Amino acid sequence: MAMVALSCVRGCSGVGVIRTALRLPHLRSVSGITVAQIDEEVAKLLELKARLGGDDGKHQFVLKTPKGTRDYNPKQMAIREKVFNTITRCFKRHGAETIDTPVFELKETLTGKYGEDSKLIYDLKDQGGELLSLRYDLTVPFARYLAMNKITNIKRYHIAKVYRRDNPAMTRGRYREFYQCDFDIAGQYDAMIPDAECLKIVHEILSELELGDFRIKVNDRRILDGMFAVCGVPDDKFRTICSTVDKLDKMPWEEVKKEMVNEKGLSEEAADQIGEYVSQHGGMDLAERLLLDPRMAQSKQACAGLSDIKLLFSYLQLFQVTDKVEFDLSLARGLDYYTGVIYEAVLTQAGVSNDAQNGAEESVSVGSVAGGGRYDGLVGMFDPKGRKVPCVGVSIGIERIFSIMEQKAEVSAEKIRTTEVQVLVASAQKNLLEERLRLVTELWNAGVKAEVMYKKNPKLLSQLQLCEETGIPLVAILGEQELKDGVVKLRVVATREEVDISRADLISEIKRRTSKA
Repeated sequence: MAMVALSCVRGCSGVGVIRTALRLPHLRSVSGITVAQIDEEVAKLLELKARLGGDDGKHQFVLKTPKGTRDYNPKQMAIREKVFNTITRCFKRHGAETIDTPVFELKETLTGKYGEDSKLIYDLKDQGGELLSLRYDLTVPFARYLAMNKITNIKRYHIAKVYRRDNPAMTRGRYREFYQCDFDIAGQYDAMIPDAECLKIVHEILSELELGDFRIKVNDRRILDGMFAVCGVPDDKFRTICSTVDKLDKMPWEEVKKEMVNEKGLSEEAADQIGEYVSQHGGMDLAERLLLDPRMAQSKQACAGLSDIKLLFSYLQLFQVTDKVEFDLSLARGLDYYTGVIYEAVLTQAGVSNDAQNGAEESVSVGSVAGGGRYDGLVGMFDPKGRKVPCVGVSIGIERIFSIMEQKAEVSAEKIRTTEVQVLVASAQKNLLEERLRLVTELWNAGVKAEVMYKKNPKLLSQLQLCEETGIPLVAILGEQELKDGVVKLRVVATREEVDISRADLISEIKRRTSKA
């Protein structure tokens, strides 16, 4: 029957025939289907018809957002704005200034900076001019900005969209178009002080957003490279093996080892030695143990990295964040430009209830929510004379954080306001539109967030209901008597308390009452 229906959808001028045929008594009794089921199937067939082409044989346009992108409604934007404000406040608290760069860069600016992830860069169509690509992150454009403007020290933050031709996982906050929130310190400073501040910033932001328990994993690219060297990894395989180790948070060790040996051509003995190290994690004590490790002691760069990890933890103790930070030898971060300390923040608990009936809690799987590290050589790649500017920074994974906040909001009874209107100017009788417009103008001119209904004679009940629905806390009510007395009746929506306020005192009274909120 479905095939007959589909052929009708393709060839008939309407779908009435399908509905009529499916509703014939002898067909219904044979199949046992209901009218609702018929309508549901017809709707599916209509959608298929739109995809295959309309009655005139032309392809029908399907209205949707591109793969890996999404729209945000006012409620979702209110949540996003709250998160952005929290992050921006933290960046400013630490003395950062902001910049902006173009959404697309010269293709050669981005080429060779991201290792195996370079295949995820969006290249723009050649229009007969410059070859361009959409920016993959905010770090490489920042390094280009420093080199181009000959800047040798700056503490900056940048919040903007980036683009990756990745396989999207929308429910886990992985998109092809998404925001990054970056904080970076560029300049020649004493070891590990700026690095420790970056970790302090991650700790502050994740704590303030109350996403659940989290941990910040720390490692050093020099330790990794030294470890690879003493384990027998050839120099030309360092970066590709590093990218494989970076998959340990998604794959078990056996699969990672198989990729190293079978796909990357590493010896099984070298892979086993790497396995012994990458299973270790701890704190300053682990760095001290590894400094005494005979094999690690053979690598000067590994020892330099371990000494810096020790110093980093001493500063983290002063910043009071060591309870959430661990030294993890499996952390690799696949980007090619890292040269020293690297770190990544992951949520260890992000429970939100998805089952209202039994109250079962389900963990929102979002992966890492922040990451970064030191990249001392990146600016030098763009400088004509190869002059290096040491840099360290962190990027907050805003989309993944937002996916948790959004799901928490869905199961919460708390109402989210999508506007900041403080007062609605209302009228109790007819023919008071001009008076309402005069009063709302006074409020706007005084910086009060105010609104008025776009009707000449709205009912008072309708005006009060608007406040209830949108969360407007106050109503300034005008009536003939109030106008004669030179007052305005101020109503508190939550308690329904009403008080007459003189017109001269209205603005200060509204500001007083709303400042408490």
